Amino acid sequence: MSTHISVPPQMLLERILTLEIVRVTERAAVSAARLRGHGQEKAADKAAVDAMRRELNKLPIEGTVVIGEGERDEAPMLFIGEKVGLNAGPKVDIAVDPLEGTTLCAKNMPGSIATMAMADGGTLLHAPDVYMQKIAIGPGYAKNVIELDAPPADNVRRLAKAKGVDPTAINVLVLDRPRHAEIINSVRSTGAAVQLITDGDVAGVIHCAKPDETGVDMYIGTGGAPEGVLAAVALRCIGGQMQCRLILDTEEKRERAHKMGVIDPKMIYGIEDMAKGDCLFAATGVTTGSLLTGVKFKKDVIETETVVMRSVTGTVRYIKAEHRQLEKFHLD
Repeated sequence: MSTHISVPPQMLLERILTLEIVRVTERAAVSAARLRGHGQEKAADKAAVDAMRRELNKLPIEGTVVIGEGERDEAPMLFIGEKVGLNAGPKVDIAVDPLEGTTLCAKNMPGSIATMAMADGGTLLHAPDVYMQKIAIGPGYAKNVIELDAPPADNVRRLAKAKGVDPTAINVLVLDRPRHAEIINSVRSTGAAVQLITDGDVAGVIHCAKPDETGVDMYIGTGGAPEGVLAAVALRCIGGQMQCRLILDTEEKRERAHKMGVIDPKMIYGIEDMAKGDCLFAATGVTTGSLLTGVKFKKDVIETETVVMRSVTGTVRYIKAEHRQLEKFHLD
């Protein structure tokens, strides 16, 4: 009796795309890594953007960039609304941050990554390039353990209670910015620890999902909305809780958001509000950090490390690649 494995066409395509988006972030990471430590933030970012766009345009998708480098008038490519792919295949929403941590790359500091997400068409939050309030924790807790509008000290105590530990055992990750002084003081008032990072809040939120490995229990603070949506996609895949609110503090920002479909400017978004459908997330290390190893240039080989996740299956793959056909990393 002969047996064969049949995979529905849409599943086959999604499985293939799981690996295809790895190539996209790999190319962006390698291009940016060539400029590590050169002090050229814009040049490194442009290199990553160019490489990512080239690879996206080779994919069998009808893609629309919903989280990108900015609105059309300020970003020459990978702008919000840009169409990418071969215009054949599934309709998908694309969210990109071709170089998260441009400063980290320019200074050759840890934790810079190339990252992107892909989801069913019309399922990702179309967020303007504004700031966003964020709070996130990992998986395994009852719903609404944390609340965005509760004082940070209260959230620490509630998480500690849910975890069955004293607040002094909780570690909260916060972007090191003057605007976060009150958050830091509130967290420390409970006896909890604050871990400060200079950049990179996509990776920061993802760290919450594996507290046993990273030592991070919670992420609090204000950062970019695009990074918030990317982080939400990652948590859709690996579990966790997140609440966010767009900071639309001017009429111009409210108008921009309204044009993108944001009806309630004060809405608190959960993960499902930001990433509804089946989604994929990938990130490749540019500089070595706690999440991923950076690109390594050797004599005849380029080495990369990428994490790729899928929400439907909850599968997380770490792909360590050795690239020997080095021409593929140069301009076509």
